Amino acid sequence: MGNWVVTHWFSVLFLAAWLGLNVFLFVHAFLFFEKADKYYYTRQILGSALAWARASARCLNFNSMLILLPVCRNLLSFLRGSCSFCRRTLRKQLDHNLTFHKLVAYMICLHTAIHIIAHLFNFERYSRSRQATDGCLASILSNLSHREKEGDSWLNPIQSPNMTVEYVTFTSIAGLTGVIITIALVLMVTSAMEFIRRSYFEVFWYTHHIFIIYFVGLGIHGIGGMVRGQTEESLDESHPHKCAEFFEKWGDPDSHCKRPQFEGLPAEVVMYPSKVLELQMNKRGFSMEVGQYIFVNCPLISCLEWHPFTLTSAPEEDFFSIHIRAAGDWTENLIRAFEQQHSPVPRIEVDGPFGTVSEDVFQYEVAMLVGAGIGVTPFASILKSIWYKFRNADHSLKTQKDGLKQKTFFGRPMWDNEFSTIATAHPKSVVGVFLCGPQTLARSLRKCCQRYSSLNPRKVQFYFNKENF
Repeated sequence: MGNWVVTHWFSVLFLAAWLGLNVFLFVHAFLFFEKADKYYYTRQILGSALAWARASARCLNFNSMLILLPVCRNLLSFLRGSCSFCRRTLRKQLDHNLTFHKLVAYMICLHTAIHIIAHLFNFERYSRSRQATDGCLASILSNLSHREKEGDSWLNPIQSPNMTVEYVTFTSIAGLTGVIITIALVLMVTSAMEFIRRSYFEVFWYTHHIFIIYFVGLGIHGIGGMVRGQTEESLDESHPHKCAEFFEKWGDPDSHCKRPQFEGLPAEVVMYPSKVLELQMNKRGFSMEVGQYIFVNCPLISCLEWHPFTLTSAPEEDFFSIHIRAAGDWTENLIRAFEQQHSPVPRIEVDGPFGTVSEDVFQYEVAMLVGAGIGVTPFASILKSIWYKFRNADHSLKTQKDGLKQKTFFGRPMWDNEFSTIATAHPKSVVGVFLCGPQTLARSLRKCCQRYSSLNPRKVQFYFNKENF
């Protein structure tokens, strides 16, 4: 229980730091655009909606920078290998990569909603001030568009009373890319819902690659400079604190206040990735560890689809293998292609291998392996490797020899009995519980790990580990 609490609080601190950065960026940007003299005249037209739009944009860019990091498989494999001598609590944070990926996506959706709503208010106020005829400051600022010949002085993107908001949206760089980015985001989020991802994996796979369009659009979104502020030179010549109240005399020969000049904001570019068939393939330089997985492509079926499969062979064997269950159009077509005996063997392309939580199995004295359905495949590799290590007298193995003496149980066990038995048999051991199965089973095992871990860190501790793809 003690070690679980440490791991839990480490995760909480990490999330708190991420949330804190979001709050800091939002508040910092909000106060800047709400108080800066550079945007004094812009606020005369837009009000506080300017600060809401820019603050949410800052957080959007920050989280868009983070969104790909949790799903960079090579990076995770490198970090997992680099942290092999780190504390277990640090390595276990890598197992939550998909959870963090989803949290970042939710944050992007939140700030996208804020950004869109704020700009809806902005467009409405741009339109209203452009049509105003009362001679107020907002009206004068909106009419600066083509009256000044000395430079690029416009502040309101709606350049005539007859120009509609829809026209500006679909003919400006910022407006058009904004629409494209939003559509791409909606498609990616909706196709990633659990039901669609499980039942129509191809839909999820293809639409998630729209992220390329999303990042390209995000990179050029601010180039148009629709939201503008006063230039530094103009601030020196006609500071709003001394010239705003004399706006009616701007440009008069005897006036010390010139018409203000404006410029667009610089773009913020984001920097930026049934039937079961067994396939055995020659290694030819391929290096792997237990519990790792690869992405498989069959050009005969689809040149673009890559699907993850856990390696079922042991590192000590001279080949690597995967087991594929018919669970959709792609897997069914693949199995059918290999069943055609009179046809050439389909060409298979492989990307990987990539690390998973199961790589840590040999760091525990006692390991409990739980597989549901095809979820037993990661543990085939582990059990084979354990057998090879004992046969070869590998002294670096921490796992006790009575891992192999236990029977393999089929069916649904009584988890309380299993955990109680292990806790009694190994009162001072660190027990790794590894699951490849559904979320409902994960919740039950996680609760058991917490319940049967001792408050005394020197006594039995259960660590829960779940495979994520």
